[in-house]
Amino acid sequence: MASGADDVYQPKDAVGIAIQSTLITGAAGLTVSAVQNTLTKQNVTAWGVFTRSGGVIALFAAMGGTYGFAKAASANLREKNDSWNPTIAGFLAGSVAGMSFRTFPAVLGFGAGLAVLQGVFDYTGGKFSGYDKDPNVDEYERKDQLRKNKRRPIQETLEQLGEGRGKASFIKLSKDHGLTILAGVYGPGYRERRADRIKENYGIDVPRT
Repeated sequence: MASGADDVYQPKDAVGIAIQSTLITGAAGLTVSAVQNTLTKQNVTAWGVFTRSGGVIALFAAMGGTYGFAKAASANLREKNDSWNPTIAGFLAGSVAGMSFRTFPAVLGFGAGLAVLQGVFDYTGGKFSGYDKDPNVDEYERKDQLRKNKRRPIQETLEQLGEGRGKASFIKLSKDHGLTILAGVYGPGYRERRADRIKENYGIDVPRT
């Protein structure tokens, strides 16, 4: 979080967020209820969305409203925006779902399950794509920095793999001239060191260029 004025917590409208969440999840519950009403084998009317499976709409709306209000209220009381807010809200919303089973273990189980799910999801970025990228950092510069962080020094690579590992290809340009292409791991001054070793071991003068 940025320093200065950005550190000051801004209170949230818990009631407004609760109403918005209730409408959104209630609409989702209406969709689920409509699908259930359509797939039933009994001959029901369109009002069956409300009369036959209306409890689904109420459950979704109650869970959404509870989650939205609890998350905002927790943030206001604690004056912090962290992963504990969705964890607390997830527990209360999950408890609402567990009440439909009318057993205390179900209330605790659903509450704990949704609390862990929401807490971990928020802690890992709150999005399926992960954390948001900094809009003030150029994408090319960001990727270039990642490449530099992962790039190993040539000396470390030579120490681990050894120098001269690769394939040497000779391309004949004319009768007396040719070009040697080295493909592999080579440090600066490799040709000179190679020529010195051959001269020392075999007494053969090797071109250094």
